[in-house]
Amino acid sequence: MNTLAQQKYKQNSITTAPPEELTLMLYKGAVRFINATQKALAEGNIAEAHRLNIRVQDIVAELMGGLNMDIPIAKDLMKLYDFLLHRLVEANVKKDSAILEEVKGFFNEFIEVWTEAIKIAKRK
Repeated sequence: MNTLAQQKYKQNSITTAPPEELTLMLYKGAVRFINATQKALAEGNIAEAHRLNIRVQDIVAELMGGLNMDIPIAKDLMKLYDFLLHRLVEANVKKDSAILEEVKGFFNEFIEVWTEAIKIAKRK
């Protein structure tokens, strides 16, 4: 029952969140799934590592699909997301935790910058 309530709360927070908060949730989700992928790799659970890596790839695809290409910076973000997607695929094929660490570094930077941007926007 508690799990059901948690799932409902999570779903409600996603459906009612503004776009900037959704982006931050995606960034944080990517880090969470990368950490889980690295743990699965360390434990030798290749099938689980693959499944989790695909979840991160899905997040990147969602971020790419949400870009408004009429905004100039979106083109640069698209290139960056495309790079990260390719690195995730490479990490999945090679089962390389170091590549995942590299990608996680980007997402941690995104979280930092996006969190600060949200704070600045709310002050205005």
